[in-house]
Amino acid sequence: MYDLAIIGGGPAGVSAAINAKILNKSFIWFSSGESSKKVERAELIKNYPALPDITGKDLANALKTHTESLGIEMTEEIITGVYPTEGSFNLLAGSKNYEAKAVILCLGVETQKPVDGEERLLGRGVSYCATCDGFLYKGKKIAVYCTDKRYESEIEFLCSVAQKVYVMPLYKGYEIKAENAEIILKAPTKFIGENRLSAVEYSGGKVEVDGVFVLKSAFSPTTLVHGLKVGDGHILVNRKMETNIKGLYAAGDCTGRPYQYIKAAGEGNVAAHSAIEYLSEK
Repeated sequence: MYDLAIIGGGPAGVSAAINAKILNKSFIWFSSGESSKKVERAELIKNYPALPDITGKDLANALKTHTESLGIEMTEEIITGVYPTEGSFNLLAGSKNYEAKAVILCLGVETQKPVDGEERLLGRGVSYCATCDGFLYKGKKIAVYCTDKRYESEIEFLCSVAQKVYVMPLYKGYEIKAENAEIILKAPTKFIGENRLSAVEYSGGKVEVDGVFVLKSAFSPTTLVHGLKVGDGHILVNRKMETNIKGLYAAGDCTGRPYQYIKAAGEGNVAAHSAIEYLSEK
């Protein structure tokens, strides 16, 4: 079991990881790489203290150099669920499970809103993990909504299990070649079902399926952690970056505006110190 788990690779996650390392805590740092890519895309940053007129690419490189100089390694896993237990947290990443005494969420802001019905039907026909739930749909009809080409191996796995797969790729250059796969070049607009998913609706049509797999890099905070309090789409925290769940902290853009790198880095620092204080009290 780790002392601390940090989820997110942007400035908030970097800052939290640096402080956890300096304070000699055992921790694991998860990132899909998306947050750092957002930093890299920034053309020019003028308000980061001591680094005037730095490009996003240079700032991303500086953050990476700093963590590498401390021997901090990033685990490229996508966390699909955080579950509070008695005195700790279980973190689900595909078929893997990790355990930590405290968790810091540095999720950024989700640019893609959940599909209508996605959160309501999660676990009742809607899944985020192909390797976890794929075999539940052996010989059945499913849909796959995918936002990134790197998940095509998971789509191929699902094609090897299911009878029919309707693939909705939200990216260019898709290379799905399975004979039982049908490509629909439209994003889903609604997941239909009362007690369980029965169909996926999209602009101009609908397919009846037994399940749908949503393969993406980011999830809404309430989907990731059930019972987490949010307001206006952001995680509610106090000055110590504490959420309403004991041992769970949040930092960066996911806690609200302003969406600025220096604000995220500062909150990551506070969250790390608050988490370490909580660990000492335990």
